[in-house]
Amino acid sequence: MNFVKLFQNKKGLEVGGPSRIFQDNGIIPLYKHVGGLDGCNFAHQTLWESGLQEGLFYKYHESKECGYQYICEATNLQSQITIDYDFVISSNCLEHIANPLKAISQFFLVLKKSGFLLIVVPRKEVTFDHNRSITTYEHLYEDYINNVDEHDLTHLPEILELHDLSLDPPAGTKEQFKERSMGNFFNRGLHHHVFDEKLLKEVFTAFGIQILNTWNITSDYVILGKKI
Repeated sequence: MNFVKLFQNKKGLEVGGPSRIFQDNGIIPLYKHVGGLDGCNFAHQTLWESGLQEGLFYKYHESKECGYQYICEATNLQSQITIDYDFVISSNCLEHIANPLKAISQFFLVLKKSGFLLIVVPRKEVTFDHNRSITTYEHLYEDYINNVDEHDLTHLPEILELHDLSLDPPAGTKEQFKERSMGNFFNRGLHHHVFDEKLLKEVFTAFGIQILNTWNITSDYVILGKKI
């Protein structure tokens, strides 16, 4: 994807990374092009990483200096981040957030004018979500208005019924998956919402983000926008 030049030598923030898709052998090899990258994760330990520390410890590429590792909620970036970034990127993270519109609002606020926002979400057809329906924008907006937070388990009954455990070996048995899911506030393993290209476009349009392009790749939907 030749749009990676837009990120050349610029300073950005990644929420929920580091991500395989942005590495040198990934479909969108951004890391080697950027001038610097800070990271944000919700806790010191997640299902995917452990021992995260606040400070200059965000290691995203072997040839780059570490960026700053923030430990904070994606829905509350401005509580800790005072930098205006050239870009914000996030891959396979938005679906794990109970209030995606609140998260996008925070991504928007830490972006410079004319900054870029790149979001990657999984295609349900090739994941354990394939039995679920695409979430409506109206539902996301209702969660936003009601200020839903990460304690929310509204979607748990649907997930327990339709989650395809055969495509999610780390989740274990049905009983183990239910137990893990009940503790979602601490592990963030649930996919609260299911996205497609149309929903991503609706979200960007709602925030007045200029959509530059969208891509449907093998396992993900990708959308790139610009703050105007």
